[in-house]
Amino acid sequence: MSSMNELFDYLKKAFSAQEILEVSTRQYKIIFPNNQTIAALTYLKENGYSHLSLLTCVDWIDDKKFEITYILFNWNNAVTLQVSTFIERDEAKFVTVKHIWPTAEFYERDVHDFFGVVFEGNQNCTKPFILENWDDLPPLRKDFDPLKYSQEHYGERVYEKDAIKEAKIIRGDTNG
Repeated sequence: MSSMNELFDYLKKAFSAQEILEVSTRQYKIIFPNNQTIAALTYLKENGYSHLSLLTCVDWIDDKKFEITYILFNWNNAVTLQVSTFIERDEAKFVTVKHIWPTAEFYERDVHDFFGVVFEGNQNCTKPFILENWDDLPPLRKDFDPLKYSQEHYGERVYEKDAIKEAKIIRGDTNG
């Protein structure tokens, strides 16, 4: 492809790209429907976007969706693409891309730990990656309550600064 516009036109026609946004100079966001995302990612890798920089997730709780985003980099033209798709929050499953980028296995395990998304085809996805012995909602979901979790697992804590302040109040020292 000789220009970004040609690439974008092709992605719209061949893979039903729903939206293409310029994020900044040399950085674009492209949103694909679920059923076209893997094919589009494969095409992009074969056409210069060979570096998977990151795979991440955003919880759009009000929309009941997760946005899965793949950050791709092209070393030939120094362009970064954010390739996104949306999945249902209640049925948080998507297809692995580790057959396209083997390093995706670890990104997918991270997204699974922190959001609960299962990547079908990644057998290691359900093994704890970072959160060993975790027994609650994934902590980056917006319905996870970190204060409640902390109070249930660690109780109320008095920190040194608070203890000093309490001691001064008990002694009647009000000068800080």
